[in-house]
Amino acid sequence: MTALTMRNPFTAIRLLPLLLLTGTGLALAGPMTAPPPAPVVTKEANPLCFLDGKLCFDIQDRLRFEIRENNFDFDDSVDSVTDDSFLLQRFRIGAAFKPVDWLKFYAQGQDAREFFSERPNIPGAMGAEGDDTFDLRQGYIQLGPKAWNLTVGRQTLAYGDERLIGLSEWNNFARSFDAAKLHLELSKTTSLDLFASTVVVIDRHSYNQSDLFNGNELHRDMVFSGIYFTTGAIEPVTLDLYVLGLDQKRGNNANLEGALLLPPAGAAGGNFNDRTDFATFGTRIKGDPKKLGGFEFDGEFALQAGTVADLDLFAGAVHVGGGYNFLNCPWKPRIFAEYNFASGDDDPTDDDDGTFQNLFPSNHPRYGFMDLFSWQNIHNPAIDFRVKPHEKLTVDVWANAFWLVTTDDAWYKANGLARTRPLTPLARMASNYAGTEIDLTFTYQPVKFFAFQAGYSHFFAGDYLSDTGPGDDADFGYVQALVTF
Repeated sequence: MTALTMRNPFTAIRLLPLLLLTGTGLALAGPMTAPPPAPVVTKEANPLCFLDGKLCFDIQDRLRFEIRENNFDFDDSVDSVTDDSFLLQRFRIGAAFKPVDWLKFYAQGQDAREFFSERPNIPGAMGAEGDDTFDLRQGYIQLGPKAWNLTVGRQTLAYGDERLIGLSEWNNFARSFDAAKLHLELSKTTSLDLFASTVVVIDRHSYNQSDLFNGNELHRDMVFSGIYFTTGAIEPVTLDLYVLGLDQKRGNNANLEGALLLPPAGAAGGNFNDRTDFATFGTRIKGDPKKLGGFEFDGEFALQAGTVADLDLFAGAVHVGGGYNFLNCPWKPRIFAEYNFASGDDDPTDDDDGTFQNLFPSNHPRYGFMDLFSWQNIHNPAIDFRVKPHEKLTVDVWANAFWLVTTDDAWYKANGLARTRPLTPLARMASNYAGTEIDLTFTYQPVKFFAFQAGYSHFFAGDYLSDTGPGDDADFGYVQALVTF
């Protein structure tokens, strides 16, 4: 395997974390916030711990039934195989062994299946989850005390609100990496992470290997690394600063899972031998409603520069939001409004790329539960209203409206790769109003180890769809049960 080359000034930013790339895996990373209203199973004392807590097992099983109509073609006149109902099942079992305070071993296996679907049983084919029989999801060694430690092995990685780096837990496979991470706790409220990683690729027929270490030179040889700083010293807010780098030696193979980096739709770039090498500079701020008398706010701002598929990249994205929690009222109502923006490419025929690259996010809880959008080429105002009519029941209503920043670029779905319509001359002249989505969700958690969720979503198709082809509304419904020990 040839060495990674330096092609732009931002590559130097990644030198320090790349020194950590000494094994296969990714560290369980810094501050993560679980987006409402996804079920959160609060763990209590683990009954599966032995040897005075030195050996602990964990088990999770998730079962979800989905019904989707017009989610891909927006066409009532066609009974597509993607207009379907199916059952998804995911089972995980893990074991952690910590013989001393400064040493930990962890391994976790995962089995993911899709049943009763008319789609091909291949991960990613026509939106299918497909099957991935029992495989290694995590497997790492952690050295060092809590204040500082080095984690090497296959692990998950999640930061902030997971808009750029997340678990993608809604997906039946979720996401893991092979990498190394150094974690430093600079104080009780401040930490610094340095990591270098390569994403694990789902292969239903054999062991899931990572993009860099699979020994297949037809793959991308992608390396993702970064520096992530977070502090809560400025009360009542949490402040994050980060620099992320992505180096991809080759273009994308259509069979790969995970985040795939592509030039804008219709661009001259995109050959298999084209190189991608860019940096993302960002900051995130979040206010704690418990310290602000019920008020809350958050924001995230990111810029990208470098190259994507040998095109010059300069792009940006913004998230801002604010709301109020009625902490002392019955049902504890919460209202929250937000706006999301991510740049698109205004000329797919030139040598520049203005499309914001969404990296490795958890997009499902961020831009509508139907997974029709990613943080790319969008204007997205939204409002959310949530109540708790019972201490074990949460009801959430969420409305999102979507416009494309430019119709000279595509409408990118939640995986950041799939495009809703081809970028044709007709599409470039279409309205940029994509549509509005309404999501209704019920989450019931009767006991700490079990959570049940049901939801219904409706998408009101916008003029962009009718201007480019079929423009019928779409529907999505599901019920889900999650057991965690």
